[in-house]
Amino acid sequence: MEAPAWYQKALALRPADPALMNEAALAFFNAGKYREAEPLYERALAIWEKALGPDHTDVALSLKNLARLYRAQHKYEKAGTFCTRSLAVMEKAFGPDHVEVAAILNELAELNEYQGHLDQAESLFKRSLAISEKLLGSDHPYVVKILINLVELHRYKGHFEEAERIYKRLLMIGENVFGQDGPILAELLDSMAELYRDSKREREAEEFEARAAKIRAIN
Repeated sequence: MEAPAWYQKALALRPADPALMNEAALAFFNAGKYREAEPLYERALAIWEKALGPDHTDVALSLKNLARLYRAQHKYEKAGTFCTRSLAVMEKAFGPDHVEVAAILNELAELNEYQGHLDQAESLFKRSLAISEKLLGSDHPYVVKILINLVELHRYKGHFEEAERIYKRLLMIGENVFGQDGPILAELLDSMAELYRDSKREREAEEFEARAAKIRAIN
C-alpha cells in the first residue's frame, strides 16, 4: 500500500490527530500531491493553535510546513508570510541563538532571494550563518550550505570579489573535511572556475577546472 493511501485509512480512524495529519501531509507533499497536503497541514495548524496557543513550537513547525508547501508551489509571498510567523514563534520560544531559528532564517532568506529582495536575503543569510557557526562550528555541513547560498547570491548580484572570498573559505573547509582529493572538492573547484569565467579571468578558471578534472580522475 502506498504511503498516502495508508495515511488516508489511518486518518479515518484518528480524524482529529494533528501529528498524524502532519505525517500524512508530508507523505502527500513528498509524492507531489500538494492539493491533498495543504488542507491537512491547515487542519493540523488550526488544532495546534486552539489546543496549545499561538506561541507553541508545534505551531511554529506547522507554520514552517505550510511555508515549504507554498514554496514548492512557487507561492513565495505566501510562503514568506508563514515562514516569518514561524520564525517569530521560534525566537520567542528558544531565543535568537538556536538551530531552529537559524534554519528558518535560511529558508526565509531563500524566499526573499526568489522574490528579488536580494539585500534582505543577504542579511538573513548572514544572521543564519552567525548562529550556525556559533552553535555548530565553522566546518559543519549546515554552515557549508549557508555559505553556498551566500556565494550564489553574491554571484547573482555581481559581487565577484565577495563571492571569491567565500569560495576560498569553502575550499579550505572542503580540504580540511574531505582531504585534497575529495569529490566534493572537485565540485567546489568547478564552481569557482565558473565564477572566474563570470569575471573574465579565463586563465584562473582553466587552472581550477584542471584541478577538478585531476581529482575526478582518481575517484
